[in-house]
Amino acid sequence: MFVYVQVGACKVAAEDAFECLHKGNVSTNKLEHTLKKMCKEGAYWGTVAGVYVGMEYGVERIRGRSDWKNALIGGVVSGALISAASNSHRDKIVKDAITGGAIATAAEFINYLT
Repeated sequence: MFVYVQVGACKVAAEDAFECLHKGNVSTNKLEHTLKKMCKEGAYWGTVAGVYVGMEYGVERIRGRSDWKNALIGGVVSGALISAASNSHRDKIVKDAITGGAIATAAEFINYLT
């Protein structure tokens, strides 16, 4: 789960570094703002990972099996929950649920290959 926190923080660092280089403007205020964004983004992705792991484990316990379907169901439920918590548009929630399921299933299959 710590990896997801790092991914979120690195994403912000890369985006803000590009912006600073593009504009040619680096300041203490901008650095402080970037650090706050890194913490917020890291916390968000850590939360997403926690929700997903909890959902996948719960599905595994309910089904009594350990296979790729747990990742699919866990990803769908996590995507829907996180989307529903941040917006109320039904179409967006469905799209995010499908995306969560697809990403989780793809990651599970890639994990089997390695």
